[in-house]
Amino acid sequence: MALELAMNAIDNKILLNQLQWRYATKQFDAKRKISPQDWATLEAALVLSPSSCGLQPWKFIVVTDPGTRQKLVPVSHEQSKVAEASHLVVFAVKTEFGEKEVDAHVARVAEVRGVSIESLAPMRGMMLGVVRGMDETKRRDWESRQLYLALGTLLTTAALMGIDAAPMEGIVPAEYDALLGLAARKLTTVVACALGYRASTDAYAGLPKVRFRKEDVILHV
Repeated sequence: MALELAMNAIDNKILLNQLQWRYATKQFDAKRKISPQDWATLEAALVLSPSSCGLQPWKFIVVTDPGTRQKLVPVSHEQSKVAEASHLVVFAVKTEFGEKEVDAHVARVAEVRGVSIESLAPMRGMMLGVVRGMDETKRRDWESRQLYLALGTLLTTAALMGIDAAPMEGIVPAEYDALLGLAARKLTTVVACALGYRASTDAYAGLPKVRFRKEDVILHV
């Protein structure tokens, strides 16, 4: 028991240290690349991200072509990290989300859990009620909120692995859609994230992290 408690204390310290270590990286070392094994773990973390009703109304586009990434720099307010980071992930939502997508999820649940689709009819009805109860604007807002859950999962996983990341809302989604051909796939960009390793010249890396005190942001009732 004493050993278990000690290990838990170490794990807690490692977790908080890594969250303290991470920051929105401003400059990446273009020569340092995330290993295939580590990248596979980050992609697996994205797949495991939570979403409302488990519906996963998203696609994660990993932009690997250097030429395309260079073209994205001007439509990212000239943020060079779009091209310099080891990897770039574009978070997109589905522009048409309805009964077909709900049925695809229900079928996947039946496959994974070894149950019949018919037995999932109540769940399907509940999900359809959620989706049909939103107009296009509300549905897009809902989808976007789900993406930020996935973004948070990616940022935390990267920090625990000692990998730097920079979430970016400072982009032009419509231009991203055009350059990546997302409209044809019925997708639209919401946010992006560059990942890799901080450059030694990034002055922000050594700055103390600024957060309000715990008592200022956590309320116990």
